[in-house]
Amino acid sequence: MVQPGSTNTVKSALRTLDIIEFVVAHPQGPIAQDIAAALDIPVSSLSYLLSTLLERGYLVRDGRRYRPGPGLDRLTVKPHALTLGERVEPLVKLLRSDLDETASFMIRSGWEVEALVTESSGQALRYAVDRGERKPLHSLAAGKAILATMSEDELELYFSESARQRFTEHTIVAEAALREELKRIRREGVAEAHQENTRGICGMACPAWVDGQAVGAFAVAIPEVRFDAKLAAKTRAALARAAASLAAA
Repeated sequence: MVQPGSTNTVKSALRTLDIIEFVVAHPQGPIAQDIAAALDIPVSSLSYLLSTLLERGYLVRDGRRYRPGPGLDRLTVKPHALTLGERVEPLVKLLRSDLDETASFMIRSGWEVEALVTESSGQALRYAVDRGERKPLHSLAAGKAILATMSEDELELYFSESARQRFTEHTIVAEAALREELKRIRREGVAEAHQENTRGICGMACPAWVDGQAVGAFAVAIPEVRFDAKLAAKTRAALARAAASLAAA
């Protein structure tokens, strides 16, 4: 059922699909005027929609003509042919959309986590994460979520080799305390880090699995001033959905 106020959104979605179908049906490459006339789309609206489709790779431009782009191939490719980044990107976008907080997918890189995919919150007060950014495992929620998936042998090696820096007064660095934290994460399925890497920032994360193997963690970074029980519960649910969607795929 279309909700009140959503008519324009639905119309834009339908027009976008109409444009794709029209271009695919005319491989010689229609020009913008052809598309506008055939589909009865105002030029101002068409320009925006075409720009979006070009940006996402669903269409390509050949002079004045529009042709099907490589992005359409992604819609038919088998999931196992996608990279991990390509598989998690739409789920990270959905996390960000659901919560309007910075969302990421982190992978393990040695004794650090690395941001594979990240989407920043649209709010003025937010925590930015750059793709490729690395942080120690022990100080981030995503890092602790990943640690919680490790075998005992891996953890023994981690505790013997890692230098666990104290970034704030809240950072957990002692092995015994961190092991207790990992037990809680395994029991509850969600890791939290309250101002442990950066003052004023709280993180929540859950481990992600593909074919029974731990591949990383979905994570959300929330300014402390917005963090409360209601948002925490909503974030836990959103993280669980993202992890379940990846595992099911």
